[in-house]
Amino acid sequence: MDQFFFLGLSLILTHELDAVRQREWRIFPLLARLNDEAGFAVFTALHVPLFLAILWGVFAGGLNRPVADALSAFFVIHVGLHLLALRHRENRFTSVLSWALIGGAGLCGALDLLLGA
Repeated sequence: MDQFFFLGLSLILTHELDAVRQREWRIFPLLARLNDEAGFAVFTALHVPLFLAILWGVFAGGLNRPVADALSAFFVIHVGLHLLALRHRENRFTSVLSWALIGGAGLCGALDLLLGA
């Protein structure tokens, strides 16, 4: 059931676009110390090696199912991390769109793990 993995990956990557808009770096302890210009630059730059690792890990030599399963598990865990950050004073993930991306990725990750085995 790779379609759930691919949809979940698409949702989590789109969530990262939203994360820049929502200034998510303000939630992370080390990045929160930076002004917005520096926080944006560091947060955005860190996504280059992160996306490289994800895309290379998943697609180098065809779909790497163990890496896809690990990412699907992260999609589920990621929902929990956002729930833990709900009361953080800098949390700006309050829109239906933000939660559709977060929750949708988590749901797809769970479905991928449950149906893909």
